[in-house]
Amino acid sequence: MDMDQETDIGSLVKQSGVHSALYTDPTVFERELKNVFEGNWVYVAHESEIPQDGNYIRRTMGLQPVLVTRARDKIHVVVNRCAHRGNLLCAPERGRKRSFVCQYHGWAFAQNGDLVDIPYPSGCANVDREQSGLRTARVETYRGFIFASLNHDVSPLVDYLGVAKQVLDRVCDLSPVGELDIGPTWVRHLFRANWKMMSENEADGYHVNFVHNSFARAIDQSGKYENILVDDESDVGAVSKYLGNGHTELEYESTYADPMTWLRVKEDRYPEYLTAMCARYGEAQAREKLRCGPPHAFIFPNLFIAETCLVMIQPLGVGETVNWHTPLYMKGVPDAVNRRILRQGEVAMGPSSFLTADDAIIAERQWRALQGAPGWLDLSRGAHRETVTNEGVVQSHYTDETSNRGFWEHYKSLFAA
Repeated sequence: MDMDQETDIGSLVKQSGVHSALYTDPTVFERELKNVFEGNWVYVAHESEIPQDGNYIRRTMGLQPVLVTRARDKIHVVVNRCAHRGNLLCAPERGRKRSFVCQYHGWAFAQNGDLVDIPYPSGCANVDREQSGLRTARVETYRGFIFASLNHDVSPLVDYLGVAKQVLDRVCDLSPVGELDIGPTWVRHLFRANWKMMSENEADGYHVNFVHNSFARAIDQSGKYENILVDDESDVGAVSKYLGNGHTELEYESTYADPMTWLRVKEDRYPEYLTAMCARYGEAQAREKLRCGPPHAFIFPNLFIAETCLVMIQPLGVGETVNWHTPLYMKGVPDAVNRRILRQGEVAMGPSSFLTADDAIIAERQWRALQGAPGWLDLSRGAHRETVTNEGVVQSHYTDETSNRGFWEHYKSLFAA
């Protein structure tokens, strides 16, 4: 299918499937940069990555390079491009600066993007300094997670997150002080595939026993993965959910019988952790939080809470995507707990891990296959047996494509007139 800027992208999304052009056509990708990554909320960083005034970190929103900064304890997101001649303003990935000075012509900008100095100012008498600052994004945070949008009229973040706020609450509340700590080390994997193949996959339960069969056999002790597809109609405990606004989840909490099963240990392994949680939440609530464990959930369009890992999805082009991941360390816990979290992340998503390599191979195979086979792809599995909760969450069997349909329903809405 040959796309142009007038093609109705919404027509490529049906209730039961999507057209392959949504993954492969460069024109679709160009329009996504504006409608999804500039006009929508995008996850950019965590507050713990910029703990002090003057701290900054480089990130992207779609293809827009941005700087996430902290100045006088206020967080800003500005486009990392000099307002004079468009040079990349700041090259180091992170650091601490009072201002950003362009290495091309020396224009200087404050952490909030304001233009503060021009060398040899007599030659720039016609420059309107108030209008020559860096492009800024609207910024809001929730539980330390920083989101930004280049559309200043976007709806409030709490409305956008909706029910998915519970996802972030759940992972933060595993800390006895209610806070996470994102370290400076990220592992990045390059996928030769479209970014939506990663985003869809994060809450897809249908593929687990096929794509990750070797992982399931290697690590299974609790029965969480083993034989999950023995009977399609059986209640396997885990549930596929669509939370609204493109957010999705594979809920595993009902598969855990005891506290800390998600850490693959008994609760007596870390008694100081249990004691601290009980002091914060009370014994009954603490034990329930430690039983449920962290979520396995995706926040549209680029944030994946992979239980004890945080994942960012960064598109580079229509057929290239970088998958970032780092451990989700918790504040207020014994060091041994965070070391355990680090080890689990290495096994699941590290450079020599099972899951990321498996998903990369499948995504790249799909990407290559779709180049020569344009047409409709089926997403109808389980549509007939979905239920809706009182909160408006759509849910179904673990193997149903409920989360995928929800993802595309929201995606389609972003291209409506």
